[in-house]
Amino acid sequence: MTINSSLPVDNKKSTRSNDRTVNQFFNTYFSKKLEFASNEVIAVRGFFERKGFSKTAADAISIVLLQQAKIDGVKVFELIDTMKKYETNQLSELVTEILNHNRLNTSVLGIKKENTQTTIENRNIHL
Repeated sequence: MTINSSLPVDNKKSTRSNDRTVNQFFNTYFSKKLEFASNEVIAVRGFFERKGFSKTAADAISIVLLQQAKIDGVKVFELIDTMKKYETNQLSELVTEILNHNRLNTSVLGIKKENTQTTIENRNIHL
């Protein structure tokens, strides 16, 4: 049944937004909803942005870090204080490990490390 009206169409009731609601419901059906204080989110995001991460990367890492801290029962501010001691390379390795822990096993992130060992065979290899 079609209803004709001169009133504007409410976008919230369109099928497109209903599809998003259903997807969100089923995507989070088996997981517990987590809520974070705004000061925690801002602090973690700001920490990673100050360390040279882009806004998008800082947001993604912040979400994963906040979720994992909540699941493990660790205070986020203590975690940030611990990470302040790390240099940029060490922080990148830590972030990679955290992201890998929260990803599917079919795709893994890695870090390239320079070979510090010098052997006699290396002098003959030219890259």
